[in-house]
Amino acid sequence: MNIIITGASRGIGFACVKKMLEAKTHKVIALARNIESLQIYLAENPQFSEDLFIHEFDISNFKNLAYLQKIEMSFSHIDILINNAGLLINKPFMELTKDDWQDIFDVNIFGCAKLIQTTYPLLKKSNKAHIVNIGSMGGHEGTSKFSGLSAYSASKAALANLTECLAEEWKTEGISVNCLMLGAVNTEMLGEAFPGYQAPLNAVEIADFICDFSLKGNAFFNGKLLPVSLSTP
Repeated sequence: MNIIITGASRGIGFACVKKMLEAKTHKVIALARNIESLQIYLAENPQFSEDLFIHEFDISNFKNLAYLQKIEMSFSHIDILINNAGLLINKPFMELTKDDWQDIFDVNIFGCAKLIQTTYPLLKKSNKAHIVNIGSMGGHEGTSKFSGLSAYSASKAALANLTECLAEEWKTEGISVNCLMLGAVNTEMLGEAFPGYQAPLNAVEIADFICDFSLKGNAFFNGKLLPVSLSTP
C-alpha cells in the first residue's frame, strides 16, 4: 500500500514509519518539519531506499504544494493517510494568547484539513482509502480533562468532529475516515504535558496498533472516534 504519515520524524510517527516499512509490502511517504532522523534511519537501512520517500514539510504552513507534485510523480494513488502531526501548548487558559490558539489549531486541525483536501484526488483513486486521524482522549467528550491543556484538547475535539463529518460526506466515495483517541503514551509530547509521568505504553507499542488499524480498520469502522487508552494521567 501507499501510505502518508505526518509528524514522521519522532515519537509515534517515526515508529509508524518503521513499522510499515518492516512489513516490506508498503511504500511510505514521511512528512516532517525536521527530517534529519528520517535521513539517518534511511542511511542505516538502505534496503528501504525504494520504499521510503522523505519530504520536509510544515503542516502549519502551506505556502506551496510542490511536495504533492513530487508524490504524484511517484504514486498514482494513496491508500492510507495517517494524520499524526500534533502540537501541544501547556499553559493556563488565562495565559493563552491569540498566537497560541492560532499555532495549535494551525497544526492540529487547519493543517490536517488542508492536507486531506490536497491529497483527496489521490485518496479517491485508491480502491478503499483510509484516513486515520490521531486524536486524544483530551478531545473526547465526557473524559477527564486537565489544567493547562484547554487549547490542545479543543483542537483535538475539532479533529474528532471533522472525522465524523468527512465520513458522512464521503461515505459513497470509497474513503473511510476514523479517529483514534489516544490516552497516555510515553513520548516527548506527554513529557511536555505531564513532566515526570510514566505511561503504561510506549511509542512503538501504540504504533503497532495504529498501523494495524490503518491497514484493516476501515473494513469494520467509518466515522468512529475510538478510545485507545490504558490510562489518562
